[in-house]
Amino acid sequence: MVSKKTADSKEVDVFDLQAVEGVGKATEEKLNAAGITSVLDLAAATPRELVEIGLSAEKAEELCLKARLLLIESGFLDKEFVPATEVLERRKSMQRVTTGSSALDSMLGGGVETQAITELIGEYGCGKTQICHTLCVTTQLPRQQGGLEGTAIYIDTEATFRPERISQIAEGRGLDPQKVLENVIFASVYNSSHLQLTVKELGRYIEKYKARLVVVDSIISHFRAEYVGRGTLAERQQRLNDLLHRLLRTAQMHNVAVVVTNQVQANPDQFFGDPNKPSGGHVLAHSSTYRIFIRRAANNTRLARIIDSPYHPPTAEAYFKITEKGVEDLQEGKQ
Repeated sequence: MVSKKTADSKEVDVFDLQAVEGVGKATEEKLNAAGITSVLDLAAATPRELVEIGLSAEKAEELCLKARLLLIESGFLDKEFVPATEVLERRKSMQRVTTGSSALDSMLGGGVETQAITELIGEYGCGKTQICHTLCVTTQLPRQQGGLEGTAIYIDTEATFRPERISQIAEGRGLDPQKVLENVIFASVYNSSHLQLTVKELGRYIEKYKARLVVVDSIISHFRAEYVGRGTLAERQQRLNDLLHRLLRTAQMHNVAVVVTNQVQANPDQFFGDPNKPSGGHVLAHSSTYRIFIRRAANNTRLARIIDSPYHPPTAEAYFKITEKGVEDLQEGKQ
């Protein structure tokens, strides 16, 4: 049983859907068939999803609301209306995982945050996947070493996941490669519908494997391949929007760090400067909490720059390198 109780809250088993008023055995079976197996999943769902499994619109809205209220009462979720001072205190205790580079961590304010989506953007070969592989290792570290003491879920859409690389990074950092690999849960998805289904069922796997990191590498690949031409753009963006909001709700409800990689596309109207821009349009831009653009720099180093953030300065940047240990700081004088 996974439960939480504070001095001002009541205890609740998050896997007991019938703890939500109005959920009986028949409704629970419908929810389970749709991949909703916990109160957290129900709170993160949208009424439209419940209507699709046979519930009335009124019943769907009622259950989603009651699930959220139950989690607030039990202390799993914070109250909906609180002073900004309380939000600030909550932010001070936000958990972060190290990227392996102190310069990159410093740019991010201490590492990759939980309860947020961090988007890594760049051309092929710039190091996006290498950062993701390194995070799968560092997530397992003790908190005093910048880890989250949990496992990682890696969703691969481009067949770029390499367990050999995970093993090499772990060994380079003095960790047991076999143990590290056992704590990286891998899923390969073959099309955009498969990706949406996998993300929809993420909650149960996060709880089952005690995951603290979710990687989607990449978020846009299948959508670009399947939706070609302007006539399909509206449908593509709508499905992408639904996927990203589900990921964000999952990150918030389960207190995990979500990292997605994104490709670039050429802008033919750009005559000066970098002609590459992130794929996914405004939908992806508005859904990601932090957007980081990565490119190759001199001497085979990498430059990361924050291009969108709720509070980081837009000029924040960091240099790093990629070695057998994964992501590392540059040696002095090599920048």
